[in-house]
Amino acid sequence: MCGIVGAVGERNVPPILLEGLRRLEYRGYDSAGLAVLDSSGELKRRRRVGKVQELVSDLAENPLRGKLGIAHTRWATHGQPAENNAHPHASSERVCIVHNGIIENFEALREELLAKGYVFDSETDSETVAHLVDSYIADGLDLLDAVRTTIKRLEGAYAIGVVSRDNPDRIVAARAGSPLVVGKGIGENFIASDVLALKPVTDRFVFLEEGDLVEITASEILIWNMADESVIRSDVKVEMGVDDVDKGNYRHHMQKEIFEQPKVIRDTLEGRIGRTTILEQAFGVGADKVFDGIDAVTIVACGTSYYAASVARYWFEELVGIPCQVEVASEFRYRKVSVLPNTLFVTISQSGETADTLAALRIAKDTGFKATLTICNVPTSSMVRESDIALMTQAGTEVGVASTKAFTAQLTDLMMLVLLLGRRHGMASACEEGLVKGLHVLDDLIDQALGLDERIQEIAENFNEKHHALFLGRGTMFPVAMEGALKLKEISYIHAEGYPAGELKHGPLALVDDDMPVIAVAPNNDLLEKLHSNLQEVRARGGELFVFAAEDSNFREEPGVTVVRLPKVDPILAPIVYVVPLQLLAYHVAVLKGTDVDQPRNLAKSVTVE
Repeated sequence: MCGIVGAVGERNVPPILLEGLRRLEYRGYDSAGLAVLDSSGELKRRRRVGKVQELVSDLAENPLRGKLGIAHTRWATHGQPAENNAHPHASSERVCIVHNGIIENFEALREELLAKGYVFDSETDSETVAHLVDSYIADGLDLLDAVRTTIKRLEGAYAIGVVSRDNPDRIVAARAGSPLVVGKGIGENFIASDVLALKPVTDRFVFLEEGDLVEITASEILIWNMADESVIRSDVKVEMGVDDVDKGNYRHHMQKEIFEQPKVIRDTLEGRIGRTTILEQAFGVGADKVFDGIDAVTIVACGTSYYAASVARYWFEELVGIPCQVEVASEFRYRKVSVLPNTLFVTISQSGETADTLAALRIAKDTGFKATLTICNVPTSSMVRESDIALMTQAGTEVGVASTKAFTAQLTDLMMLVLLLGRRHGMASACEEGLVKGLHVLDDLIDQALGLDERIQEIAENFNEKHHALFLGRGTMFPVAMEGALKLKEISYIHAEGYPAGELKHGPLALVDDDMPVIAVAPNNDLLEKLHSNLQEVRARGGELFVFAAEDSNFREEPGVTVVRLPKVDPILAPIVYVVPLQLLAYHVAVLKGTDVDQPRNLAKSVTVE
């Protein structure tokens, strides 16, 4: 999703802005730009369609210098990718703005501004903000009050940064529904949509709350809440690893993140499990009171996180014996919900800023749920701050748009939650002990699955000329099949669907022919023989089968059937291992097809708008 960087200080800021944009590239974007107040007191803009490097090259040939500036990477929502639609947007050569989010009432505001004589150069909703701020400055307000008046008229979601040539020493910014942080420096201060953008210049951040308005200068940070009251927000030191956005020796971030999964699992479990039990105290003060008396669970998520939740539904109902509903966040937030007594509301999000999931959380807090919990990868995110308790996934920064390590970490957190609730609902101690022992060796099992990389790279060649694929699974492997299909379609642009194998005769079998590869995930569980029968139906129709099976299963290689043997794993924990080769398959197919693996077309990493 769109990215914002802003800086004000005593040194030349364009290099800071450009480095910040580079670090936000993982979010997905189609254009980039910046605006700088130069030594003559004029606002100068540069905007380019395409990668940030296009902007870097332009500035190398025609440098800009200044001590105040804002920059942006745009992901198109209103208007196609084009230079006139790129940010920053300007008004009257006096105001420049950057904006993340969607202004829902921009058309009415645009008509009002057209009537005042403003000319629109773009098709965006964001340009409306620039002209509205300028109109209030023209009426005699200073920059701060002009922005304050503007945001009171905006409907929708936004994070904005605003600069004016009439106020050459300050940036005014605000957030409502989109994340924004303030970075604290020495003799300089910053804004950004993600702390990662400011890693080279500061490690201290103020996380703005919903409705906050902020004015920053080189020496001061002033904040007002949505009631226009002056407030003090504490700053937080954020530690980030040295290789958060470096690919190292890997070709792509996604490849690196797939191979990081053994370490991610170890980090996620560290301090949370003993030799045979889950350590409840590791979940923080008050967690025991949240878990006591929970008789049902509702999980809300989007995309990959939704598939992790769908696996957990089987776990909760089989191991804990309580109802578990799993909802797509964008559907949950717009329908009337009936809440079972003593229900725990769980949100899952890699970023903790996913717009639909965050909105669902806010609705849930007023809908009768007993407590809220989030499973998230960003400890400073809105979802973490607004939930009663949080389980962090410890996955580190995930740069690739197609989520991999966050998914397996989410499943690991969910399993620990299942065991804690199971303890309260009569789960046998031997069951917890067995699963905890399985968690202890999970990193090694994933490492063994990663050892299949060369074999899967060879198999990927069978998909290079294909346009469709079908993924099949039963039980907990059905959501894994859907996740495998999602990975393939996201980064290779092959149309892929995940189905429960038992549904083959109810429609999907009509699609099967010798041009439709069928991928099956087949651990050695109670449904293996049922799945085996389903796959025979595929072979009978000439479908080519690729089976990811347990090493002790009875699947045999034969013409039209390729079998990939995975290490022996507890069937309950199998989803966390079996998804790994599907990630590798999608990755290698995408490499063969020459797509942009880390930043697939039309997609964004952090979806902070509906």
